[in-house]
Amino acid sequence: MDSLHDILRQKDFDEPMEATSIKQYVQHEFQTVVSVSVRERDIVIGVSSAALANTLRLRGPVLKKLCQTDKRFTFRIG
Repeated sequence: MDSLHDILRQKDFDEPMEATSIKQYVQHEFQTVVSVSVRERDIVIGVSSAALANTLRLRGPVLKKLCQTDKRFTFRIG
């Protein structure tokens, strides 16, 4: 039986490329921080305001090209 140390040592804790790309884009364009969760079928982007969520929703094609993905974007305001 593997120890917890062995299991965690094999785990990849690096942030997915899509999350890094989206965070850098939003920081550069809007000077704000967002949270990004990459899931199997979609990417969840947590934003602070509805205005930012709508702007990013309209820039969805740019974000998809930037991330090189066909996953669906979901926006959470909070």
